[in-house]
Amino acid sequence: MDDETKLFVLRLRMVIGFLGERTQFNWWTTGFFESSSNFFLEPIYTKTSALAQYHGVVEAARRVHDEHLNVGSYHLFRLPEEVEHALHVLVPTKIEDDLICDAFKSKKNALESLKNLAGSNTMTGEGPVVVGKIEDLGSIKALQKTAVAYLMAFEENVKAYPYFMR
Repeated sequence: MDDETKLFVLRLRMVIGFLGERTQFNWWTTGFFESSSNFFLEPIYTKTSALAQYHGVVEAARRVHDEHLNVGSYHLFRLPEEVEHALHVLVPTKIEDDLICDAFKSKKNALESLKNLAGSNTMTGEGPVVVGKIEDLGSIKALQKTAVAYLMAFEENVKAYPYFMR
């Protein structure tokens, strides 16, 4: 997976993580991106509170997705180990990037950011939704399908769990 694709995954994770939280669409019960979370995170993670927010929301989303998908499924929040490692290395350098953080100013901004990530693709579905094979994961086109599956679910007020088949 090249750097552009890794950055796309990171942005998509952040936007979906934010939109899935309780104050937006309530897919998971966390509030890592609420302004009040800084009061709890900053004393413990003085220099890395944004990183703690990222890891917290990714873990919350991973658990919810894992509950709705088959064991061993790959999805935006559970990727192959080598991809997860590459993202883990990239996150500290990109987490406070303006391109990522702008989406969290409002639900409207986050949805607009998700529309940009989805491109011109269309797709509908509720519950588990296949977006490709695991071999497709390195392709921006497959990741755009993932983005559009989430976008349509948010717009239709349903829950979708896009995943990649083995």
